[in-house]
Amino acid sequence: MNIQVWMVGLAMCLGASPVLADSLSNQDREEINRLRSAQGHSAEDVKALLDQVTKAGEKGLPTEPLANKVKEGLAKGVEPKRIDPVVRQLVTHFESAQELLQESTAKGMIDPAQGNRQRALEGLAEALSRGATAEEVRELAKTSHGGGAKVSQESLASGAKSLAILKEARIPSKDGAALVAEGIRQGYRSAELADLAREIKRRGSDIQQGRVNLQNIKDQVSKGQRADRIFRESDQSGSGSSERMDRSGGSDRGGRDDRS
Repeated sequence: MNIQVWMVGLAMCLGASPVLADSLSNQDREEINRLRSAQGHSAEDVKALLDQVTKAGEKGLPTEPLANKVKEGLAKGVEPKRIDPVVRQLVTHFESAQELLQESTAKGMIDPAQGNRQRALEGLAEALSRGATAEEVRELAKTSHGGGAKVSQESLASGAKSLAILKEARIPSKDGAALVAEGIRQGYRSAELADLAREIKRRGSDIQQGRVNLQNIKDQVSKGQRADRIFRESDQSGSGSSERMDRSGGSDRGGRDDRS
């Protein structure tokens, strides 16, 4: 029996998410070498970067985004030694993301069979890079699992990214996590979680000044309303609708997209 297949089967029986090596593709390697040559760098100059990507892949971390970061830096004329700490930071985020997925799976909060693991790792790494902390993601996983149903890997990652967006809007992490967790429990898709967070971020100043009540928005989410319905009246009617949303528990209509 193929040893890798046997390890995957054993990991699934034990309830753990298998970690498989992800190698640097020949295409990425060739592109990196082409770019470093075009910039006048020697093979030795980029060896440390290639080694980082290779070692990350051996740990089961995604190599493509790491290779893309190297290529992006070289294409912009950045010295390899200045690209190195950027790649190291991204590897650190991936390692934390992998640990979070493994912990949540071991605790029965995540179903490893649902969703794409690599996309989940990339989403969690992005959330961590944008300001979400590992402890906040753990709490989000716990709260989202409150109803008893397991969360998919990608739902947790999307929720973590949405939480990071809410933190950028100066929403307290506890309140943001509660809101996002409610969205996950209501079956929000990844794009719907992102839309909710962006719409709230647009109204960050209104929330800070008390013109929009975050709890009222959460109540609407708990009823299954999506962001496009919750905020549409606010967008169509102007600032006065913020007061109506505060008094009435939120509009049942929705709003425009904010690509922040």
